[in-house]
Amino acid sequence: MTAQIPLTFDNTYVKLPDRFFTLQPPTAPVDPKLIITNEQLAKSLNIGPAWLAGSQALAMFSGTNPPPGSEPLAQVYAGHQFGGWSQQLGDGRALLLGEVVDTTGKRRDIQLKGSGRTPYSRGGDGKAWLGPVLREYLVSEAMHALNIPTTRALAVVATGENVQRETARPGAVLTRVASSHIRVGTFQYFAARQDTDALEILTDHVINRHYPEARSPLQLLDAVISHQACLIAKWMSVGFIHGVMNTDNMAISGETIDYGPCAFMDQFHPDTVFSSIDQHGRYAYSNQPDIAVWNLAKFASCLLPLMGDEDAAVQAATASLNKFPAIFESQREQAFLRKIGITHPRKGDAKLVAGFLHGLAATGTDFTNGFRDLSDHKAPTAMQDWRSEWLARLELETEDPVKTMTDTNPAYIPRNHRIEAIIKAAVSGDYQPFYELNNTLKTPYCEHTGFEHYRLPPKPEEIVRQTFCGT
Repeated sequence: MTAQIPLTFDNTYVKLPDRFFTLQPPTAPVDPKLIITNEQLAKSLNIGPAWLAGSQALAMFSGTNPPPGSEPLAQVYAGHQFGGWSQQLGDGRALLLGEVVDTTGKRRDIQLKGSGRTPYSRGGDGKAWLGPVLREYLVSEAMHALNIPTTRALAVVATGENVQRETARPGAVLTRVASSHIRVGTFQYFAARQDTDALEILTDHVINRHYPEARSPLQLLDAVISHQACLIAKWMSVGFIHGVMNTDNMAISGETIDYGPCAFMDQFHPDTVFSSIDQHGRYAYSNQPDIAVWNLAKFASCLLPLMGDEDAAVQAATASLNKFPAIFESQREQAFLRKIGITHPRKGDAKLVAGFLHGLAATGTDFTNGFRDLSDHKAPTAMQDWRSEWLARLELETEDPVKTMTDTNPAYIPRNHRIEAIIKAAVSGDYQPFYELNNTLKTPYCEHTGFEHYRLPPKPEEIVRQTFCGT
């Protein structure tokens, strides 16, 4: 007997006015096959292994048969993409099945990505190919293991049919779990239409769902600014580059969302860009804090009609936005000081961080391994003066610097060349490298005997210089 579905849906977004979304069933794939399920995440959603292994799970994760209680819908939103305004975007290849409450009492969205055409597909097929789906699974779960707020990956299903991109490629569906899929662009959609009623409804919904401590639109703005400042600081500390920080890709919840042309740096350089569509470096590694403020300013402008007198509202919103740099710098400094073994900051410590980063850039040292090697008191040969000053500073620490560094600096990240190799293998039918790397990334701060090769930076012929959205 097939285990009954354990999920109890408790949907709230579908109760908002019709102009927030379009009800839409997913497109059933031709020959779905389950590639992977995330048992740890499933357990937090009250889903047990017996159900995961059954036919109902495949039916749900493929979009063949949405489970009882789900109410599939495509959300509408707008957004600035590379600075250019698009007045209507929306879920062009994704459907929100519904919401559940997890074992901690937290509300979670369950969404299918790659499940077929919607009214917001803008001429696209609404489907996803296997490569970007596996990339998002690996990177989003790696981010979770690195303690960075993120959407999660629950399952991947191969659809059994090809999708046409530059060439015909195997199709797949990702099941994504998020605190919500509400974006800055969701607010922009209604602000652009001067739909104040919708903005009020959306603001109340977000406050109730994410920031119940907020008592006003201004306090909501403050909360979102704080969460985004902390998020970007965490990105920077692991060398992560989102690659497409459009306003429709900034989640109001403060989670990392939409892993398209994302990448982790190998050699450190502050101007590193990977996205093939970021021709001018708008979303380069070092630009991410400024872009976050730019996006948040667009969010703030959406809230102004709800904040009373216009002049006073502008002044209050500007004051809130001006808080971002201090929050970000504090979080960034704290994270990077821990990366060099310092938990109790002293005057002048920031110069040690800056000195090490300068040394990494000057010597072309790998970002991740450069910091990890500090646990063994190693530093690039050209940085011996810095090393002497740093070791003297560590003598003043009361906590074990080595433990601080090994707990902070990952040994393993989802390196670009490894992901590309894994995708190539998967397309040919070999998923073993995908499973192997995924298991390694679950505990990135531990050394994995026999899997040390996943720590190695790319050889010259393996370097990945561009990443792609996959749409």
